[in-house]
Amino acid sequence: QVQLVESGGRSVQPGGSLTLSCTASGSTSGRSVMGWYRQAPGKEREMVASLFDTGPKTYGDFVRGRFTISRGNAENTVYLRMNSLEPEDTAVYYCNFRSLITRLEYWGQGTQVFVSS
Repeated sequence: QVQLVESGGRSVQPGGSLTLSCTASGSTSGRSVMGWYRQAPGKEREMVASLFDTGPKTYGDFVRGRFTISRGNAENTVYLRMNSLEPEDTAVYYCNFRSLITRLEYWGQGTQVFVSS
């Protein structure tokens, strides 16, 4: 089992910035990928950014260079730095951990980001 704890979601004005953090604990050894997904009301969950343990990163098309995923000093912590936030970025953001060995994946409980003036 893997437990994910997210933090950092809050209300922010358009054009503002926010950093989300996620820490994984439990059975996290071995090859893995951590990432962020989001789900807006009435929409499907979509991938925001992912970071493989070996370094490669991927981003959703809508990111357009505004967000950066990074790994913290603690190996199982990832951050999502979000700049130039738009009202369309309003969503619940979920942290995801996926083992490349067992193929199991785990989700955090989500943290709300609300972008509005």
